[in-house]
Amino acid sequence: MRFRHPDGSTVHLAYCTNVHPAETLTGIHDQLAGACSRVRSLLGVDRLGLGLWLSRDVASALLADPSELVRLRAALERLGLEVVTLNGFPYRGFQQEVVKYRVYEPDWASPSRLRYTLDLAEILAQLLPADVAEGTISTLPLAWRTDWTPTKAEAVSRNIATLCDELHTLSSRSGKTIRVGFEPEPGCIVETTPQATALLPHLDLLGLCLDACHAAVGFEDPPDLTLPIVKLQASCALEAAPYTQSALAAYDEHRFLHQTRSASGFTDDLGEAMGGALPPGETWRVHFHMPLHAELPPPLTTTAPYLRGLLRTLLGGDTALTRHVEVETYTWTVMPGGPSDAAEGIAAELDWTRGRLAELGLKEL
Repeated sequence: MRFRHPDGSTVHLAYCTNVHPAETLTGIHDQLAGACSRVRSLLGVDRLGLGLWLSRDVASALLADPSELVRLRAALERLGLEVVTLNGFPYRGFQQEVVKYRVYEPDWASPSRLRYTLDLAEILAQLLPADVAEGTISTLPLAWRTDWTPTKAEAVSRNIATLCDELHTLSSRSGKTIRVGFEPEPGCIVETTPQATALLPHLDLLGLCLDACHAAVGFEDPPDLTLPIVKLQASCALEAAPYTQSALAAYDEHRFLHQTRSASGFTDDLGEAMGGALPPGETWRVHFHMPLHAELPPPLTTTAPYLRGLLRTLLGGDTALTRHVEVETYTWTVMPGGPSDAAEGIAAELDWTRGRLAELGLKEL
């Protein structure tokens, strides 16, 4: 979905396909013809944007056989789908039975992470619509915070420098600009946007993927926007007011990591917080991506007001501060009381976001 900002630029709205457990080329094509096409139909739009997630194995298969990349592009066009952004954070196995800390592997000290990201850039340059010159890729914020050493930091710096050089080479060769956004997340080396400003290199073609859920869990108000915002991930965190945290028990599930923060403390996962590691007399925010349009039964709420404020900051002014917005609720499969048909929920989220963009003066194209 495309929108015209008052400054004349085009803002792209997509949803992230990491919610779908497809890690083969056949699975990707089934996903496009199935769930993705159903979301497009429910929205009643001619063209639906996807924040495509391609696992390491799928990316390798696409580059090993150029005809498969041609086939994928043709399928997108035939189905009324378009890709201007990729989610390059999960490497593989994102919807397996247990993910937790595995999602941060390999990190940016590893040549495998560099190679994967460069392969995604090559793929995206070939998938971009003919009338779109710039694509974006989101990636993890360097590494999980444990086992961080000076040697590891040096390896990260080398890999990021190579990344930037190779992105420039790709741009010259393909005529398409691919930008990479590092995504601050609680518990990682880069947890917040101020840390991103201090720790990430200020290099052309690099910037931030600003995840609204992560920023809300970090109680960032407002976030530091010193670095360019390559992409906004429209997402909401789960919130519990003081002494209501027992209602969070249903969200303490075993697949994903749910970092939890209050004004005075932090835990890697929700179960630790509920076990007494955080004070019950403070508001808790939980890294559990909630549907953007959700109105939860009391006493729980979401950080949707925070997301609305962030949309206003980035897109409500005279100039668009980002041009890619990706709805990223990947938790439908583990959500208590979630819909039997996730496509309906995804379509409702996109419709909610479309409404917020319209309120800010953006016109749907």
